[in-house]
Amino acid sequence: MKVIKHVASALLIGGLAASGMAQAAFPEKPVTIVVPYPAGGATDVIARLIAQQLPAKWNQPVVVRNQPGAGTTVAAEALTREKGDGYTLYMTTAAHTISASLYKKLNYDPIKDFKPITLVSTIPLVLVTTPSLKPNTLPELIAAVKATKEGMTIASTGNGTPQHLTGELFKAKQNLDLVHIPYRGDAPMITDLIGGQVQMAFVTLSAAVSNIQAGKLKPIALAHNKRVDAIADVPTFAEAGMPGFEAATWFGLFAPASIPDELRQKIYQDVSEIVGTPEMTKKLVSMGGDVNNSSPEEFQAFINKEAANWAEAVKISGASVD
Repeated sequence: MKVIKHVASALLIGGLAASGMAQAAFPEKPVTIVVPYPAGGATDVIARLIAQQLPAKWNQPVVVRNQPGAGTTVAAEALTREKGDGYTLYMTTAAHTISASLYKKLNYDPIKDFKPITLVSTIPLVLVTTPSLKPNTLPELIAAVKATKEGMTIASTGNGTPQHLTGELFKAKQNLDLVHIPYRGDAPMITDLIGGQVQMAFVTLSAAVSNIQAGKLKPIALAHNKRVDAIADVPTFAEAGMPGFEAATWFGLFAPASIPDELRQKIYQDVSEIVGTPEMTKKLVSMGGDVNNSSPEEFQAFINKEAANWAEAVKISGASVD
């Protein structure tokens, strides 16, 4: 009996040692960070900022792969088929927690099929219009939409995104006739906003700020609890006459659910060190963001709360996607 116990103990110790060696050796080949949006948007920018710094820690290339489509669900479903070995990671947004409530059919579970690594940053949304649109304030814009028989268009970065759902809530709260035009990410949407092909949109502040400052987009109101320095003259929704209307997107790193906790913790620690540097913090703040840099446990608690909040928002707005 003692021999069996000694053998079992040796196997356990050997297994733990092997596991520890495996974690210490990671990565032994290039790592891919999947982004469910086209290149150029806020999610892509943040993923690349991290990817540029990780090779110094990992001695391996870190590649960002853009895989847009269907409000992030194409990339998310593909990730569930990947091994949880750390070599394929997923940088996504609040759209991830919205999808469970918004889509009638999903071939994956946004909560159970993923393990959160870290919440990097949270950035508020800003309502902007094409420059040629006459209204300059929120009351003027609401009045103009209501006075237009054919209604107006409101763009988003795709079905199921925070931008889409926030627009639906705005429509519902103000009883507006707005036609939703979905795009595959920030870049094509902003191009058409500037050109006047669509009339308004809720845009992640980081994606809109340079065009706002250049006069290429007209800011109406910020869906945040306070003004931000980058566009200090733009009022919040509360200041513009819609108290309590706040919306933001967040940027977080995930892995497939099968990733070992030890490996997840290692990836978190390495990414957290990068996010916590003064240089990275400065870049995120300049994008209009709050730096979260949360642990896997903190991020999981945040996701659980987000999923419940967005489910209620979907119900109120009546939005759904087949």
